[in-house]
Amino acid sequence: MGKAIRTRKWSRRLKVLAAALMTAGCLQLPAYADGNDSQLIRVALFANLGSTYKSTTPLITLEASESWGLQSDRGTNMTIPSGQARFSADGFRVKVLETTDFKTAAAAAKLLQATADKPLLFTASFNGKTLYQLYTGNYGTAALAGQAAARVEKTAATQLAGQQPVVTGSERLQAGSYSSLQEAEAAQASLMSAGFTAYPVLQLDGSQAYTVWVGEAASAAELSSLKQRIETSTPGVNLSPAGDSGGLIIRQDAGLSTDKLITAPHYTIAGKDAKVLVQGTGNGIKVVERSQRTYRGDMEISIVNGDLALVNVVALEQYLYSVVGAEVYSSWPAEALKVQAVAARSYALQQGERFKIANVVDTTLSQAYNGMSSENDKVTSAVDATAGEVVKSGGKIVEAVFSSNAGGQTAHPSEVWNGGAGVFTNVESRGDQSAQAGLQSWYHVLLSSGVSGYIREDNVRQLTTKTEAGLSKVTVTAQNTNVRPIPLIQSNVEPVAKINPGTEVVVLAKVAQSNDYAWVRGPFTSAQLLKTLQGKTTTALPSSISTLEVSKRGPSGRALEVTANGQPLTVKYADTYRSALGGLPSTLFDIAGTGSYTVLGADGNKVSKTGSQGAAVLSASGTGTSSSNALVVMSADGQARAVTQGQTFMFIGQGNGHGLGLSQWGAKGMADEGYDYQTILKHYYQNATIVKE
Repeated sequence: MGKAIRTRKWSRRLKVLAAALMTAGCLQLPAYADGNDSQLIRVALFANLGSTYKSTTPLITLEASESWGLQSDRGTNMTIPSGQARFSADGFRVKVLETTDFKTAAAAAKLLQATADKPLLFTASFNGKTLYQLYTGNYGTAALAGQAAARVEKTAATQLAGQQPVVTGSERLQAGSYSSLQEAEAAQASLMSAGFTAYPVLQLDGSQAYTVWVGEAASAAELSSLKQRIETSTPGVNLSPAGDSGGLIIRQDAGLSTDKLITAPHYTIAGKDAKVLVQGTGNGIKVVERSQRTYRGDMEISIVNGDLALVNVVALEQYLYSVVGAEVYSSWPAEALKVQAVAARSYALQQGERFKIANVVDTTLSQAYNGMSSENDKVTSAVDATAGEVVKSGGKIVEAVFSSNAGGQTAHPSEVWNGGAGVFTNVESRGDQSAQAGLQSWYHVLLSSGVSGYIREDNVRQLTTKTEAGLSKVTVTAQNTNVRPIPLIQSNVEPVAKINPGTEVVVLAKVAQSNDYAWVRGPFTSAQLLKTLQGKTTTALPSSISTLEVSKRGPSGRALEVTANGQPLTVKYADTYRSALGGLPSTLFDIAGTGSYTVLGADGNKVSKTGSQGAAVLSASGTGTSSSNALVVMSADGQARAVTQGQTFMFIGQGNGHGLGLSQWGAKGMADEGYDYQTILKHYYQNATIVKE
């Protein structure tokens, strides 16, 4: 693992983080105030940023093995005990029921867990008894919450015992100000005894005071009615509207994993622009909703566009410990790891305020970031060895984009985002082939039924017999051996057939297992392609696709234009073809229609043929064997493929990713050949220098 974080005092931390917490429009990367010159970077784990980035959750569960601190942007702070703490955003919810019977509340919650209306179960103690309060939500509007209330009532009908689910909101009254949580809890119990929903709140205005909020009205009229009832039944209580400065509603959350009650503190963030910072610990902070990953640094929690937002504020170099380990294999040569460290650092620093509340996100939309789980000693050494080093050109840090594998030739900007050349241009990337080293080969086979597919080499046995056209035959070595649609095991894709020992199949070709360097995808029907193309082209789509081909290519051979039935399928950026055509690894591909083939005549003219029509297996010599369902076409050099009766499309390509800039596998290949990291970087980023900032 990487280096542990040094513990820092709250006062010093606040000076460093205040600007990032308070100024949404100025996300600069400040230095630590304790003398460590490492910069901070803000990584969004959850946020609703519209079309820019959207990954949301109704609940954030953080976990630490030691006590930790919580702090507002105005200086309010409190201590959170070790273990779990849960956070949610204030808003419209459905209050399903209140009961003193845990089994009733838990049973209703379990029924709701299987629905879209996710439950939240709170506990509150007063008059010597425990009350269980079950909610669902949040919902964007009161109307949506009203619709949810009707659904919830049907789902949990057997547990409601006559209670009516109601819509709740964030309109509340404030009752008093208290110097301690214990005093606020005593006032809460008094109001609950009078029949009103109340909870203690840590005020986030810097006063370090607690208050009690009463009610959860969904409208101003409902709040006014509540105020009259409280003043009538509880004379002398001092009520005022809950302030806009923000508050942290403090509750106890009941766990639902077993019939045993397991509680954890639950903090609901309320108020316009309210946000809190949870202090990191030496062992990191686990985020349950982010695949149980543990992260270095601090966690900022806020409400953005009505949803919870979680931003990890972490030292840049420690962020890179995770990114490099997530992006490439730690077993790679040290020079390749250094290449990735410098590229990742350059990319991160160049992002600026791209994500408004954060510099980067934790997915490959920016760079893969998995917290401490992807750290490794070799990676840490590579990051430390290049500390502060970035790629620069023209005096500016380069947005050092990279992809997994360039397929032997990096992309020209015109093949990806319509940009010009300069730092990024197409260069040879011969190290990319290292991605398929040690992988098994696959046989492309034709069954007697006319079905073709792929079987891995370790599952077959060569036969001595051949077809009349000279094609080899094999059989399998185990019962129910899968024949795959492409040369790759895909657990979520059904095999095209299963065969048993003794069944003879014809070998059309022997190919490499699909990998980051060379791959096969398909077969795709016309209907499947039209579905994935929907909304991704700027031109009208045909009703069906009979022919599909790459009609224009860029400097590296990547597709610039694809035509269907002779008409261009125009997209905004050439790289869009990857997603538009069914999620292809790259745009460096050829297309084979399985129901058509081209014949080159003696006069040099090409003639396109379609469909097998029960024809014979052909070879260059004209000899063949009969097949009722498929036509096998052989070229003069002995290459064969099956032509089916129905038209589908196979994509045969190279590379994985957009191909622009650094090729990760290419860097690995060059490092294997003895090149140092600076030479590798300058190969992939032209007209650039490596500078220590």
